[in-house]
Amino acid sequence: MTDAVEEGIEALSFRDPDRAGALRERLADLVETVDTPVRVVHVCGSHEEAIAEYGLRAVLPDGLTVAMGPGCPVCVTDSAEVDEAVALARSGAVVATYGDMLRVPGSDGSLADARDEGADVRVVYSAAEAADIARETDDEVVFFGVGFETTAAPTASVLREGVPSNFSVLSAHKYVPPAMELVADHPDTRVDGFLAAGHAATITGTEVYERVAADYDLPVVVGGFEPVDVLYGLVELLEQLADGTATVENAYPRCVSRAGNEAAQEALWTVFERVPGQWRGIAEVPDATLQLRAEYAAHDARERFDIDAGDGDDRATDCICGEIMAGRAEPADCPLLGEACTLADPVGACMVSDEGPCRIDQEYGEVRGR
Repeated sequence: MTDAVEEGIEALSFRDPDRAGALRERLADLVETVDTPVRVVHVCGSHEEAIAEYGLRAVLPDGLTVAMGPGCPVCVTDSAEVDEAVALARSGAVVATYGDMLRVPGSDGSLADARDEGADVRVVYSAAEAADIARETDDEVVFFGVGFETTAAPTASVLREGVPSNFSVLSAHKYVPPAMELVADHPDTRVDGFLAAGHAATITGTEVYERVAADYDLPVVVGGFEPVDVLYGLVELLEQLADGTATVENAYPRCVSRAGNEAAQEALWTVFERVPGQWRGIAEVPDATLQLRAEYAAHDARERFDIDAGDGDDRATDCICGEIMAGRAEPADCPLLGEACTLADPVGACMVSDEGPCRIDQEYGEVRGR
């Protein structure tokens, strides 16, 4: 048997109906043992997509609710950060970013709008690709860097390895654990445990969540993204609730360790420092926005350019993306969903991003009924 065949069989095993059924039965037993409604908040748009795509909510036992938290990086990119990118594009810089960001509205249009007006806005898959663009031109090239630890670490590595003088980064990168603490702290958000994102933990390891579990007396389980991964993560959470414990468990050991990727962490914290910053529509989150350190000021777009992003405020709309990302509302609660806000004509970031709960709701129709 070749390695490729073995890998294929292993992948299929994570979609095995028999294994999923056994986990579902275990969940039902655990909910009965806990004997009170349980509300789990997951912290990843990829979890939301897996739950919706495979119809997992339909097989969850009564008494177990799984809601989305602040785990979509595009959705939590603040409109002021989008405004900065749009202003840079309109000023003549080449702005390179991930495809999801193009249609995310700022207070004065999106990057797609700027491109329609003639600005040079390009889609890339990495900071390295954006740096390559800078090597091929004398124009200023700005990488609009968004995402959590998983994308911030590669951005940091590119800067450490050396980039052309005409390359800079507009950082909207964010760091997840403080946002989980904010959600746990909020009096209007009920959370009995967190299902944390496996890909962010490949960088940071599971250790970073130990403070969340200890300080808030909440179980945290790091989970993968196949259907059986998600169900297994929920079983691990319910096992803790049934036992009355609150620790960090790793339900994604094939990719995640307690220590994480230490080389990536070294690059991340050499280049970035944590500062307070706005998470779109949610709040200012302490120590959860990643800012370039002073040593990298020459490649920091905010230091390099006098960015005139205006003083607009998109929060005058009826969009409730912030409430949804904070785990306090469902997409169905939004008065714009499917009417004024659609896949073809999105109003909020949650309808734009592939990981956005409103987009997933419209594509799969599974988000309702959490």
